[in-house]
Amino acid sequence: MPRARNRRDADAHETKFAMGVLFLIACLLVPAAIYLLPANNNTPPWEPITCTGGNANGESNCTVTNSYGSFPDRTVCRAAAAVYPQTEKELVAAVAAVAAAKGKAKVATRHSHSFTKLACPGGRDGTVISTRWLNRTVRVDVGRRLLTVEGGMVLRDLVRVAAEAGLALPHSPYWSGLTVGGLLATGAHGSSLWGKGSAVHEYVVGMRIVTPAPASQGFAVVRELGADHPDLDATKVSLGVLGVISQVTLALQPMFKRSVTFVTRDDSDMAETVSVWGHLHEFGDMTWLPYQRKVVYRQDDRVDVATGGDGHNDFLGFRFYSKPGVMAARLLDTWLEEKDVDTARCLMARLPMWKVQREAYGFSNDGVSFTGYPVVGFQHRIQASGSCLDDGGGGLLLSACTWDPRLRGGLFYSSGFSVGLSKVAAFVADVQRLRDINPRAFCGLEGKLGVFMRYVKASSAFLGKPEDSVDLDIVYYRSHVEGTLRRHADVVDEMEQMALHKYGAIPHWGKNRNFAFDGAIDKYPRAHEFLRVKNTYDPDGIFSSEWSDQVLGVKGSPSIVRDGCAIEGLCVCSGDSHCMPDKGYFCRPGKVYKEARVCVRV
Repeated sequence: MPRARNRRDADAHETKFAMGVLFLIACLLVPAAIYLLPANNNTPPWEPITCTGGNANGESNCTVTNSYGSFPDRTVCRAAAAVYPQTEKELVAAVAAVAAAKGKAKVATRHSHSFTKLACPGGRDGTVISTRWLNRTVRVDVGRRLLTVEGGMVLRDLVRVAAEAGLALPHSPYWSGLTVGGLLATGAHGSSLWGKGSAVHEYVVGMRIVTPAPASQGFAVVRELGADHPDLDATKVSLGVLGVISQVTLALQPMFKRSVTFVTRDDSDMAETVSVWGHLHEFGDMTWLPYQRKVVYRQDDRVDVATGGDGHNDFLGFRFYSKPGVMAARLLDTWLEEKDVDTARCLMARLPMWKVQREAYGFSNDGVSFTGYPVVGFQHRIQASGSCLDDGGGGLLLSACTWDPRLRGGLFYSSGFSVGLSKVAAFVADVQRLRDINPRAFCGLEGKLGVFMRYVKASSAFLGKPEDSVDLDIVYYRSHVEGTLRRHADVVDEMEQMALHKYGAIPHWGKNRNFAFDGAIDKYPRAHEFLRVKNTYDPDGIFSSEWSDQVLGVKGSPSIVRDGCAIEGLCVCSGDSHCMPDKGYFCRPGKVYKEARVCVRV
């Protein structure tokens, strides 16, 4: 009884302390009403390719990173040169030059959002081929409902061009800043089990790809693949190791509208519901808030184009925010991570979702204001958003995407893994058991809008999803300082290992930390067919790198085993040295999934 009273007293003290902290934070942030500045004086997104020299053929002495300014292992990729072809002819010449020199090359896009090192050429002497200027519409065939675009076109422009022709891409990722070539390379998708499913590559019916070739063929060729070509199932999810996608032809549908409503319920029956929700609603998804024991269900269905409504989607997380606001939010996030104040963290974790729900997730009924559900709008205005892509023409970095590395703001980890639909109920039940041991351990995830769940259908692509699945996405804190411990990191790590190892989940190609890819290629039954095409298209491995070889199981392991490697997700700990024993963190079994190995404070 005294022990219980002491615990209650401690909780009461921490709650009072947390409320005091929150009051102080509010007082500090109120003057920063500029946190949500209007979208003017905006700075365009961070460029992932930076060069310090120039030559007749392009730029030299380059570094390559991603839109977040950091890869999972915190290294910076270097390249001897970067080239920016503007036509397919120039693209062929760029690939031929690398092949003739027996060099290495990688494709990088203007908005590189892959957390993994897919854009890093092998070694320091490689060439980066940017598709920034290969961003045009090639052909619109309204009668056959076909759209052909260059590989560097951004998704936002693609859906706009389709809409102008009265057509719609039926599915896409939610972030409109991806290029067509980039989203195909990583198997990007929306949420649906209906029809062909939510992956964009399922709607590819033609492709032109530039690959290396023998000297007798000029060192580079354009391969044209039609809908019935046997290699199309390799090229439409390729990780960028086959060559450079020049053009893509997509099968579209007549324009339609969608009706969107968000409904919040408790999570008591979630394990059963997650298996069926994707069958009930064509574009349905779910957002799970484990600490609050709530689920936000998205009821999202196709409706006739004559249905009234002109709804727009401008998701709050993809908007511009002010520099002072982003930095203040990061300072608070860091403070909560460094201090042992779970009550304050959990109170703060409620605010992002409260704001998102209060502002209808960024949806409006008319492009200006939200008046109530359902929100009905045309497909191209509902399916994806990304207003922080805009360049307001300002010369100062007054507002930007929240993850812009120039702000030293919202650096984070992003993990995505797909659990087979037949296993997802058991997985969710296991995570609920893990949650029940210490619910407050999940507040860090809820502060980043919880566990996001989308539906993905089994694919014919060799590196696509091998079965109908639920894709789970989580975002969580990452320090700017290497080797810094995360609060309750063991819980997130156990959940990921549980998904990947107990339930056979496959990692998203463009997300995740290194350990998630260890042995992942063995989960693809047709991986050997992909490697056969790879050896045909690029036998010298010009578009391969150390990272892609590791991920594809060609050579080496993506895990980096060294002291402290488990802290950064570079490995799964197998000994205490992989954690931080000098700070009291040791390698121990998981709490629910006992086969997991996580760093725990002892």
